Amino acid sequence: MNYQAVSFDDLPGWREDDLAPALLAFRASAVKLDTAAAHSTRWALSALTEATNTTTPRAFFETHFTPHRVINTNTIGLLTGYFEPIVAGSRTRNAAFPVPLHRRPADLINLVGEADRGATSAKFTHARLTPTGTEPYATRRDIDQGALDGQDLEFLYLSDIVDRFIIQVQGSAAIRLPDGTLTRVTYDGKNGHPYTSIGRVLIDQGAISAADMTLDVLTSWLKSDLDRARPVIWHNESYVFFRELSADDGNGPLGVMNCALTPGRSLAVDTSHHTLGLPIFVTAPTLSHVSQNPFNRLMIAQDVGSAIKGPERGDIFIGTGDEAGAIAGTIKHPGQFFVLLPNAVTGK
Repeated sequence: MNYQAVSFDDLPGWREDDLAPALLAFRASAVKLDTAAAHSTRWALSALTEATNTTTPRAFFETHFTPHRVINTNTIGLLTGYFEPIVAGSRTRNAAFPVPLHRRPADLINLVGEADRGATSAKFTHARLTPTGTEPYATRRDIDQGALDGQDLEFLYLSDIVDRFIIQVQGSAAIRLPDGTLTRVTYDGKNGHPYTSIGRVLIDQGAISAADMTLDVLTSWLKSDLDRARPVIWHNESYVFFRELSADDGNGPLGVMNCALTPGRSLAVDTSHHTLGLPIFVTAPTLSHVSQNPFNRLMIAQDVGSAIKGPERGDIFIGTGDEAGAIAGTIKHPGQFFVLLPNAVTGK
């Protein structure tokens, strides 16, 4: 990665940004990643321990970091958004909730680390372990047609395949059970097949125009005819497995390496370019189709995604529920990254 050191005064909107939420998110990453052989975050935990209660978030970042512009001549930066859906579900299969979520199968193995699943150029990130070696895991179509039946992997049930697909794309969900209680699920591996955007499939087929494509439009199109939706969804052979969160996991969604996500401050990045846990100041002309206010915000690299590839490719965690989903589904904007590198690492 090529960087150019700049001053904090070179960051548009730096002085106006409220950095307290970013510091809280940074602290969460530093604690979680301290044992993950990430030099910058091991240092960060030490620096946070030494910081006094009177140190302001701005003073902390400006004292311990130097911003660096990402020198990116090959691609244009792109920002998108993701969220935690809230969907109805059941612990038992019935006519109202026939579609299962699956636990991670015992024979599924990682070919690359989970933190690098979006960064790898390998065709398969996971595989099925057999007595003679490995083989590609069942595709989404295979699984829908019974490839995992009889393994007791089903643990929650949803109303339709579209709800499940949206949850798998977002990587987490809060499931509202019939008694009104919520339980949360989070990503726990995938079948390893490459991710394919079905939104792009429908645009190429002429079903929805590129100008009109949002998550809400896509979801409505799919739900309007589930028989029509199924073969479209099968274009994306990638299939995500989940685990149910416990009280010890906290009261919210988790990013990679079980780091709690902070709405508006957690950023999914390409780990072939960026170290998890580092602060990244993200700028964009706007992220809204409603207003033209600029977006200038310090975020923390806390997550990854199969579609997040490139030095200035970021996916912003918006929050939980329909309102967050409506915002996340419309974000597709150019953006620029300024990575805050620790002075203890750069030698300053």
